[in-house]
Amino acid sequence: MKFPNFSEEKKLWRKGIVYVIGVDEVGRGCFAGPVVAAAVIFKKGYKLDGGLLSKINDSKLVAPKLRKILSEEIKRKVLSFAISKVGISTINKIGIGKATQKAMRKCIMATIKRTTNQAKNRSLIFVLADGFHIRYIRGVGLSHQKGIIKGDQKSISIAAASIIAKVYRDKLMKKLNRKYPGYGFSRNKGYGTKYHQKAMRKYGLSDIHRTSFNLNKFL
Repeated sequence: MKFPNFSEEKKLWRKGIVYVIGVDEVGRGCFAGPVVAAAVIFKKGYKLDGGLLSKINDSKLVAPKLRKILSEEIKRKVLSFAISKVGISTINKIGIGKATQKAMRKCIMATIKRTTNQAKNRSLIFVLADGFHIRYIRGVGLSHQKGIIKGDQKSISIAAASIIAKVYRDKLMKKLNRKYPGYGFSRNKGYGTKYHQKAMRKYGLSDIHRTSFNLNKFL
């Protein structure tokens, strides 16, 4: 299996960038629940040296038990991290695309605030995002970011963010499963599996289903 690496980060570090922020989201395609984003900053020049973090990969390719272990280790080892979520009411109001970007902006700004005062110099900051650019990041702009297709399989910073976000959201969906039983949220995490579709036909839509997704066609 091919693992992500620091190649993108190293290019930026060599150019004088100090704070490379990797950001990713989880739950964009779900039928229910919030969208969650996470951002991480590794210390400039960080080396894996074959430790536990060398197992970091796209969160979908990491076993659940290892994901939880990695999530805690990432939080301990990175310079800064943040997690943000955008709930159902906002998703249904502005759409999942804008809601996802909002979640990403929130966690990026939080990581910047949690680093040293040097981070106020935005020329030292660069954002690596999974898939696409993120609009309206205050003080960063499009020139200091890069959208990478399948970035969570290429950049360790993005992959680390994806792991933190997924572990957080999976735990949240398990809690919601207790509040909204019958839909299988603890297993499907809100994605539109056959079981989930069958449950929607049986029970109708819950308060945490995304009505902006036109789910009535599944009822």
